[in-house]
Amino acid sequence: MNTTTKLLFIFKRKRIFFLVSCALLQANLSFASNSNIKISIPLLDWSSQRVISKSIGAHLSKHQYNVAYKSMSEHDLWGSQARGIVHFQIEVWQASAGRESQLMVDKKRFIELGKHSAQPLEEWWYPLFVEELCPGLPDWTALLECSHIFADPPSTKGVYHLGPWEYNDADLIRSLGLNFTIEKHNNIEEIWRKLEAAQASKKPILLLNWTPNWTDQRIPGKFVQFPKYHPQCETDASWGTNSKLKYDCANIKDGWIKKTAWAGLPKHAPCVYQFIENMDLTNEMIAEAAALVNFDGLNEEQASLKWLDKYQKSVDSWSANSCLSGL
Repeated sequence: MNTTTKLLFIFKRKRIFFLVSCALLQANLSFASNSNIKISIPLLDWSSQRVISKSIGAHLSKHQYNVAYKSMSEHDLWGSQARGIVHFQIEVWQASAGRESQLMVDKKRFIELGKHSAQPLEEWWYPLFVEELCPGLPDWTALLECSHIFADPPSTKGVYHLGPWEYNDADLIRSLGLNFTIEKHNNIEEIWRKLEAAQASKKPILLLNWTPNWTDQRIPGKFVQFPKYHPQCETDASWGTNSKLKYDCANIKDGWIKKTAWAGLPKHAPCVYQFIENMDLTNEMIAEAAALVNFDGLNEEQASLKWLDKYQKSVDSWSANSCLSGL
């Protein structure tokens, strides 16, 4: 090797070393700057939202963001996210939260970050064994004849179990003439305990359930088929089965699950904003997150790490299409 060649070789090695050093320095600076960015994630009232939110938080922590969690009800979310107390919500379901989230978007206090691929449904639900005791199900008219099997004696009025959310079920019961009362629970765990006990004793139970959820794969059941949803059902009493009352129809079928964020997130944490925008959950992903806690018995931290391990490729792809990939 002549002198010129040696010098060229040395120059190339030094140049590569310099470029690698610059890249590492840039990464270290990026990580250092990320540690100054606090990302506040809400933990709401249902398992899939809490588990996946903690999985996303763990992923962002790997990129050195200062991640914190705040447990709250969905009702409290709206003001908290509008003020930037929490920064994004990864599961906004149309049936339970569509109107509230749209109101915040219209006021420019929220921004929408797109829909997930998951196809949701939220409705009255029963375990499959109930059909033997209430012939005619899943058609809702069967409940007119067998409401008593869902009662807590000595009452003969059927009981419908609802979690800490706002639905139009009281209006539905009135407009369709159902002999039911609503038992509202403070948290969803209470409902799952009721379901577990009913399943074990084969006692009929009706509850608010949804898909995707852990019951999709773990407990056979069906949704009650109420009169098909139409927007006029909510605005025009003359429309539908009862010409005098509104809300005489089912919840929206084949609705959406969206992501929303604090309007200041793009400026506060642009790479996190891009990452959440790229995020795309399937029915399986959401159902698995809930099943890990509600059926498999893991705590939320264990479940979030197991979920993240199972779907790491998907999470990495969301990062690859955001500026997180350069960190």
